[in-house]
Amino acid sequence: MATVLKAAVREDLRGSRLTKIRQQGNIPAVVYGKKFESKAVAVNEIDFIKTMRVEGKTGVFKMDIDGTQTDVMIYDIQFDTLKNEVIHVDFYAADMKVEMDADVPVALVGESKGVKEGGVLQQAVYELSVRALPRELPDQIEVNVEELDVNDALLVKDLKAGDNFTINNDEDEVVVSVTPPDEEPEEDLTEGDEEPELVDADAEDSEESEEESNQ
Repeated sequence: MATVLKAAVREDLRGSRLTKIRQQGNIPAVVYGKKFESKAVAVNEIDFIKTMRVEGKTGVFKMDIDGTQTDVMIYDIQFDTLKNEVIHVDFYAADMKVEMDADVPVALVGESKGVKEGGVLQQAVYELSVRALPRELPDQIEVNVEELDVNDALLVKDLKAGDNFTINNDEDEVVVSVTPPDEEPEEDLTEGDEEPELVDADAEDSEESEEESNQ
């Protein structure tokens, strides 16, 4: 069964109205696209979270805007980390017959040889720009790191694009690498690096006084 997210058009765009929308358990949002007139809408927060869990960021689903259904995908989410809630969403009205660019999450798979030997895994890229038809956009791009040894790296050109999508990033961009473990050398005292001898301040003062009395 296809996912359908209901939305209502927002006529009142004042800031005070946005606060009321959130208090009612809804999220202010906007829908736009190349062949779609931009519309300010509101969606139910619980329904949106359910849809996002099922479809992911790159999934295409139906949005019912006051009775009219449109193919959309989640384009951007504004999140309030202090309140732990979504405060605004951008939806993109997709043309299902035209390729588009989207940012797709990178998922690392496995444990590398280098990490087992004490190396440190460094992920440089967390999302890759991908071009495909809306229905062909992958949910994520898996990168297997099991064969990575210390001082090894995987570049964009080392990744395998799917049959239905291409990766837009520079082919020489580093996606993930394994660096040597951080080693701090121990401090050894050698000849010439002896600790300075501490002088008793009271003894030094008494010696100076004795010298002055003998003069």
